Amino acid sequence: MTLAAPGDARPASLADIVEDDAAFREWYETTLPRVYRYLLARCDHDVALAEELTQQTFVEAIHRRRQFDGRSEIATWLIAIGRNKLIDHYRRLDRDRRRHLKLVSSWTDASEAPWQTSEDRAEVAAALAHLTGEQRLVLMLRYFDALPVREIARLIGRSDSAADSLLFRAREAFRRAYRGQTDA
Repeated sequence: MTLAAPGDARPASLADIVEDDAAFREWYETTLPRVYRYLLARCDHDVALAEELTQQTFVEAIHRRRQFDGRSEIATWLIAIGRNKLIDHYRRLDRDRRRHLKLVSSWTDASEAPWQTSEDRAEVAAALAHLTGEQRLVLMLRYFDALPVREIARLIGRSDSAADSLLFRAREAFRRAYRGQTDA
């Protein structure tokens, strides 16, 4: 797509297009399918993930609109942003998986935890799986990474008291899920 405002002979910048509703709509409707198809093909056809990453791509592009210098086609630039969003997503998944495994394995150490059998480890893993992603994250940051609540709050973009409250709810949710697993 060439960046030109509708009815205007001169090229417009991405910043100008974002400010003009009709130009923005045309830009979005023209580039969206290409970005979405690119991401969908690379995330194992997970429609929800492709939609989320496409949305993040366009939000990021709007935030960075002044950085687009026109040296490439706009869709190419958007796909590069989308590729980075996809990479970040998979890195986050891998990091969360490694933390989860490390946390479960550290809990299975005889000197640190009362559960020793593979059945107990499976129950802990199952209890963690019942938590929301944010709850798992704060538990891991607090107990695996040994971060103080203030640092956790900064990392997740919340106030200290909101992070502390989330951590409290995460502990309670883990206890309920773990007891539910062992009481059955």
